[in-house]
Amino acid sequence: MATDATDRSDAATRPFADAIVEAEQIIRNAPFVKTDQDLAEGLDYLAGSIKASLHMVGAYQHDHPYFASSTGPYTKLGLDNPDTLYFHAYLRDDAEYVVTGRRGTTADLSFQIMNGDYSPTQSPDSLTAFDDRKLTIGEDGSFRVRFGPPKDGEGDDYVALAPGSAMLIVREVFSDWDNDRPGEIRIHRADTLGTSPEPVPSSKMARRYAVAGKMLVSRIKTFLAFPEWHYLQLPVNTLTEPRATPGGLATQFSSVGHYDLADDEVMVITAPAADPSVAPYMGFQLGSMWYISLDYINHQTSLTRDQARVDPDGKIRYVVSERDPGLANWIERTGHSRGYLQFRWQRLTRDLTPADGPTAEIVKFDELPRVLPHYEAQRVTPGEWKERIAARQVAVARRMLG
Repeated sequence: MATDATDRSDAATRPFADAIVEAEQIIRNAPFVKTDQDLAEGLDYLAGSIKASLHMVGAYQHDHPYFASSTGPYTKLGLDNPDTLYFHAYLRDDAEYVVTGRRGTTADLSFQIMNGDYSPTQSPDSLTAFDDRKLTIGEDGSFRVRFGPPKDGEGDDYVALAPGSAMLIVREVFSDWDNDRPGEIRIHRADTLGTSPEPVPSSKMARRYAVAGKMLVSRIKTFLAFPEWHYLQLPVNTLTEPRATPGGLATQFSSVGHYDLADDEVMVITAPAADPSVAPYMGFQLGSMWYISLDYINHQTSLTRDQARVDPDGKIRYVVSERDPGLANWIERTGHSRGYLQFRWQRLTRDLTPADGPTAEIVKFDELPRVLPHYEAQRVTPGEWKERIAARQVAVARRMLG
């Protein structure tokens, strides 16, 4: 007589349930949790992390891989970029994989090979990073690139996998939210296309829950520790000079910082609007103390160069404040008196210098008309602001699902 699975005393999901409880305690005990908003956002971050951990464990398919989107507006991670679609696929360094697709009209499409995942004590190494300028792209936008063990004479559209290669990350970056359109991308292992994976036994499903639990706790711990390495040791209310992103894309520079502002204080950040021939993509955003983006759908918590209003002198002046100044480049704090600041420039054709980067000044809210040289040109009406938010909502809904 077959055993009824419901009679078993052990539960396959128990390790994951225990991990959720552990992760919640980490959230509740975070040193910056001071208000109910802090805790509510932490619990929402936890919910997205639970979803992403299960999703990524299911996507751990070396033999029949597929691209999974583990970072988005409802599964945030690692100061996620509001302008980017992220795709991950797992690899083996001794197998060959084929990535095909069609280039969209976005500002950038980049590829990165990592030798593992982030942990609370270290970041994985970036083994290879390049953008689609390395690819052969057809007139219809189609492309095909292979990843596999080193071989001689394979040509430009073959990327050798270094020992330890474990994950392929693809980023598709939008600068003009209204008009940029995504492309298509697929992956398959060269020797398994047309075959089917074996059915997954219950023991392996139980193992997936256990791995997902470990991934969840590690994910929460890691990205609470990460800002300590790269942000919080910097002087508050300042931004670094543009620099190559540590462990990041080969063609990306970034400028980072953290802020701490009273409700009557404003941070005015001034940066040259990057020449598209130098940096097709330039973006600025705020992040919460959970090291994730703020709500960029319903609030203007980020701006690309295409979205920002550029002053006649070729500079963008961002106004980071809690109160509404009635200005086009207002970056909404949405109740976050502390948080992170991040600039990104991508698809660079040269290294950036300090002159390409931002400067920051803290002023009182009432001083804005005096300190902004083109204050009147930056003003917007409540109706115009509503249109800006509506455009964000429509653009995000067009390019990504929940």
